[in-house]
Amino acid sequence: MLRDNIRKIFHEAKERGWVMEPQAKGLLGLAGMDVPRFLFTADVAEAIRFADKIKYPVVAKVVSPDVIHKSDASGVVLGIPGAQRLGEIFAEMGKIRGFQGIIVEESLKGIELIVGMKMDKQFGPVILLGMGGTAVEIYKDVTLRMAPLREHDTESMMRCLIARPLLEGYRGSEGVNVNELKKMLLAFSSLVMEFEKEVESVDLNPVICNASRCVVADARIMLANS
Repeated sequence: MLRDNIRKIFHEAKERGWVMEPQAKGLLGLAGMDVPRFLFTADVAEAIRFADKIKYPVVAKVVSPDVIHKSDASGVVLGIPGAQRLGEIFAEMGKIRGFQGIIVEESLKGIELIVGMKMDKQFGPVILLGMGGTAVEIYKDVTLRMAPLREHDTESMMRCLIARPLLEGYRGSEGVNVNELKKMLLAFSSLVMEFEKEVESVDLNPVICNASRCVVADARIMLANS
């Protein structure tokens, strides 16, 4: 079943060369990874009804085949406080090239991590764990392991991060749910092995981890050249 869904999603994205976020999150959810409650819609009234249901503040992100890096196109807005502002943002994002709709999703709090995969010509799929968010290029605090991962690999990856104390709880701050992070990494590793010949790279950034959940808040899957 998972393999069939992967084939369908990759076939639809083949010409574009990458999987857009709604489909990527759907795939990750099917693979057992935690994703936010979200809705992809081109109807502003539907977006507002969903936001009312999951409660404000919410996040809005543009969905466009012409926009890979949404932040660079002003296509991500966090902390939206109410329906009026969401409607305004919908209208603004509607002007972005290739607009197909927006994702509305729940706001999450926690430590931002990056989880990724890149195909290495010599070693095959290599999995990355590091400190994520918009500062990922500044801190460059990452660790790598060859796939498939085992549980001891996930533990080793966490230990190797310079920012490990943040995961454990630093100076009274709340640590992350390590078991949920391990579970997510192992599910990601299994998924990577399913599609290793069809994908060039995967970026899950940020993965927001707190004391209860580790949630893939954004996802980008780049397909291999056929």
